[in-house]
Amino acid sequence: MLYLISGTSRSGKTLIAKKILADKQIPYLSLDWLMMGFNDGIPEYGIHHLLWPNEIAEKMEPFLHGMIKNMLFGGMDYLIEGEAMLPQFVAGLIEKHPDKIKVMFLGYTEINVEDKVALVKKHSNTENDWLTNESDEYIRDHIANMIAYSKKIKKGCEKHGLSYFDTSEDFSGAIEAATDFLVGDLN
Repeated sequence: MLYLISGTSRSGKTLIAKKILADKQIPYLSLDWLMMGFNDGIPEYGIHHLLWPNEIAEKMEPFLHGMIKNMLFGGMDYLIEGEAMLPQFVAGLIEKHPDKIKVMFLGYTEINVEDKVALVKKHSNTENDWLTNESDEYIRDHIANMIAYSKKIKKGCEKHGLSYFDTSEDFSGAIEAATDFLVGDLN
C-alpha cells in the first residue's frame, strides 16, 4: 500500500509520518527533501522553495507520477508526505490504482492567524525550524497564506471525494483521527 499525506505547511503531515514510521515501521519520504534537492541540485528545473505549494506540486507532478508508478510496482508499503501533491493529481492516481493507494489531506481553515502563529512558536523546535527563524511578519504572512491554501485544498478534496482533516481547533484529535484513517489505531 502507498500512503499519501498532503496538505498545508504546519498542519501536522510530518508528525503523522514520524508516528507511522515509529509504530508501523512504514518508511516515509518527505517531498520537502525532494523539492530542496531540485532547489539546490538542479535549479534549472525551476522547482524551488519560494514557489507557492500548488506551483511546486504542478512542477513536480511528472516526476512524482513516475516515482509513484515504480513504488507501486515494487509492492512494498511506503508513505509519502508533503505539500507537493494536489487533490486532482491524487484523485487520478487513485482512479488508476484504487486498491494500492490510501490518501488524506490536512489543513487549517478555521483558525485565526495570530492563534496559529502562537501555536507554531510554542510547538516548534527553533534549532531546526526554518519558519521560526524568520521575522514575526514573515511568519504571520506565511500562516495567512497557508490558511487560504487550506481552503483551496479542502475544496479540492470535496470535489474529488478525498479525505480532509482540519487541525484548526483540535490539533491532537485531528492528527489522531487522520492517522487512524490512514493506517488504523497506533495504540
